[in-house]
Amino acid sequence: MKIALYYRHIDPADLPAFNHLCAELQRAGIATQIVHDADSVDGFDYLFSIGGDGTLLSSVQFVHSTSPESFPPILGINFGHLGFLTTAGKDNLATLVSDLMAGHFTLEHRTLLQITSSSLAHSSNQTISQSDNHFALNEVFLHRPEGSSMLRTEVYVDDLYVATYAGDGVIVASPTGSTAYSLSCGGPILTPDCGCFVITPIGAHTLTLRPIIVPDSARLRLVTVPATHHTDPNQDPQLLRHLDSFTLGMDSRRLTLIGSTTIDLCRAPFAISLIRMNTQNFFSAIRDKLMWGTEVRQ
Repeated sequence: MKIALYYRHIDPADLPAFNHLCAELQRAGIATQIVHDADSVDGFDYLFSIGGDGTLLSSVQFVHSTSPESFPPILGINFGHLGFLTTAGKDNLATLVSDLMAGHFTLEHRTLLQITSSSLAHSSNQTISQSDNHFALNEVFLHRPEGSSMLRTEVYVDDLYVATYAGDGVIVASPTGSTAYSLSCGGPILTPDCGCFVITPIGAHTLTLRPIIVPDSARLRLVTVPATHHTDPNQDPQLLRHLDSFTLGMDSRRLTLIGSTTIDLCRAPFAISLIRMNTQNFFSAIRDKLMWGTEVRQ
């Protein structure tokens, strides 16, 4: 067995726990290798994401569209705070290794969003523009620029016009991402296997614009409406250019785009697998980490 260890940062206070994990893996006869952003994880049996949810989301960068079938299952170990996507903590590392060796876990297949836009190729963000990894595990979102009153985005589902979302922005979330940004904006919780996406407005200009659930077989299109269509043309050109910009987010990645932009979204032709230890399931994670349905005692 060969395991890739991935982390973005190890706090000095967490070094003893990290060293303990490495010692337990070595004791079990498991070969390990620390991987970095530009490395390949082909040939590994598992990928350990060590940190919080942000670290696990960033591990999706290792997926390449040319060989997605070689991507190993991800096991999230919480060295962070909430750790909703993680399945183990620093206090049960020895048990984690023995349970992994014994096969006491389940694999949850998670849908990815695939993003296509000609604007990505011309982005100044070289990490995104030069990568063939235009996938998101949690969500894709658009957000208005600072100082702008709102962002207008036309939303289409299978070429059918839905509405123009006017407000702070719009989110398209996978089932995995339904418990993240979308949830904080009033979106519903989706189970990982429900086969849906949710379109959630961010700070909608009208209260009647509500989240909507669509099948993940649908093709989605987001078209931004330039702010200059609603702005005095006599204003400073540099200000107009800023107001014409918006942020495109793909999980933890961000880039700024300008003007009318078309972004196509669909379900990726492959899924990734998250390891869930048998001591936990999706609903227990909601109860334990989001305190969902917890009684308040006086």
